Amino acid sequence: MQKRILIVEDEASIRDMVAFALRKADMDPVPAADARAAQLAIAEKVPDLILLDWMLPGLSGMDLARRLRKEQVSREIPIIMLTARGEEMDRVSGLEAGVDDYVVKPFSSRELVARIRAVLRRSHGEDGEGVVSVGKLRMDGPAHRVHAETQPVPIGPTEYRLLHFFMTHPDRVYSRTQLLDHVWGSSVYVEERTVDVHIRRLRKTLEPFGLDAMVQTVRSAGYRLSADA
Repeated sequence: MQKRILIVEDEASIRDMVAFALRKADMDPVPAADARAAQLAIAEKVPDLILLDWMLPGLSGMDLARRLRKEQVSREIPIIMLTARGEEMDRVSGLEAGVDDYVVKPFSSRELVARIRAVLRRSHGEDGEGVVSVGKLRMDGPAHRVHAETQPVPIGPTEYRLLHFFMTHPDRVYSRTQLLDHVWGSSVYVEERTVDVHIRRLRKTLEPFGLDAMVQTVRSAGYRLSADA
């Protein structure tokens, strides 16, 4: 089945170029010129992934990402930010707003399609390892759901992959580099600081259930997940 990709970009030339590349890659592009058009498109049919321009008229891409992460229908949709802003702090700000990856302009169609496929693989948890439990946390891989005892845990796609790795390797310490290799993949360039951002987001996800302390920082070594919080 074709993946439905929402392209939120106000420059028509870039929007058309991206749509052309996605059709060649056997994906279904849906164009939107601003945040309002994007929200209407999501309400009509939830996309598999959103390509989101940082600079949009009216509501910015950053603000739209934050809004999408707060809404039930869109909180788990993977988001890739398209941005001309290449500074580290800008990228970290995007990740903290709920973005799963970013592509700096100008970019090649080949790179963009590769990033989309990598994020889709991560976000859909294609592991087939069934149900795993650690303490009060329970993850159902085939259903792509997480529960804290009987309560469902709303979780973003990258945090899901990170939590899945931790839950299948509990009580072991992993460095940032090891987590990047296992969760993001060695073929994808992501800075080590990205791990810290997603660890914070994972703790924030678990905090309402009183389980954020399960994600432990081991000084000068890395992170681990332990039921003995």
